[in-house]
Amino acid sequence: MQLSVVVPTLNAREDLAGCLDALATNAPDAEVLVVNGPSADGTTGMVQERGDVDVLVELADRTINAARNAGVERASGDVVAFVHPFRAIEPSWVDAIAAGLQTADVVTGPTHTQLPAGFATEAVEERSIAGRDITYFNAGNVAFRREPLDELDGFDEYLEVGGARDLAHRLAGNGYDVVWDEDMSVREEVGADGGGGTDWAWKYRSLSYRLVKNYGLRPTVARRLVGHAGADAVGELRNVASGDSEPSAWFGSGRSVLLNLALGLKDGHAARRLDRTPRRNPRGRSTRTDRAVEVYDWRDGA
Repeated sequence: MQLSVVVPTLNAREDLAGCLDALATNAPDAEVLVVNGPSADGTTGMVQERGDVDVLVELADRTINAARNAGVERASGDVVAFVHPFRAIEPSWVDAIAAGLQTADVVTGPTHTQLPAGFATEAVEERSIAGRDITYFNAGNVAFRREPLDELDGFDEYLEVGGARDLAHRLAGNGYDVVWDEDMSVREEVGADGGGGTDWAWKYRSLSYRLVKNYGLRPTVARRLVGHAGADAVGELRNVASGDSEPSAWFGSGRSVLLNLALGLKDGHAARRLDRTPRRNPRGRSTRTDRAVEVYDWRDGA
């Protein structure tokens, strides 16, 4: 197994250093690619001073799916993994990838979040939509055989959020298997990512886009959209009733949800028409070559 590890990062210099330290310790034979940017915190200089990064790709585009695709473009391994810069792989990680890929095309595992009284972890998430069984993967801790990434043309760069979930739908639709392995674990300090509120606009634009793009306009899709929107509306209304939110914020969020549901439906329908092949990815890795503004390649012979 020739393992390439892609670490997309943006203004996370200190956390990225810890992530790279863990990779150097627990995956010393892996090819490591950092896709940066554009950061303004000295990330470039820090990476250039290390001796354990093989490729640094500097981007002008801040979107995560462009960063992921840029990493795949430069990776040379027959297995490509993605690790969030705030996370550190654990000692069993590489062996779990090798074991998982013996029977599946994609392997993923949990993030162990360190808390004052212990740690929290997550379980596998699965859904069945329109007769398709989907296993979602941990976007900050996942490894792919090269074939599905190439066949499905990587991640859909229309999406600012939800690109990993979109790819999970497309993997299932094309017969690729995803397995969850508890030993493929990473750890993260509580609060490392800074939290933040829900981006209602992109949550619902992404949801409607990827459902319509992958399944078309059908009753199952409509029921899921209405169900998600209704549950979130009730939850936010409870916050208003408890005084944790203002009524004006609730109405504003509602307008944003409706607007972006409509935008996602429109754009998802257009994307489905643009790419009628099973990969359903009209804005994938092969559609552009201008992601990188600078590439530092320290591999032998590069």
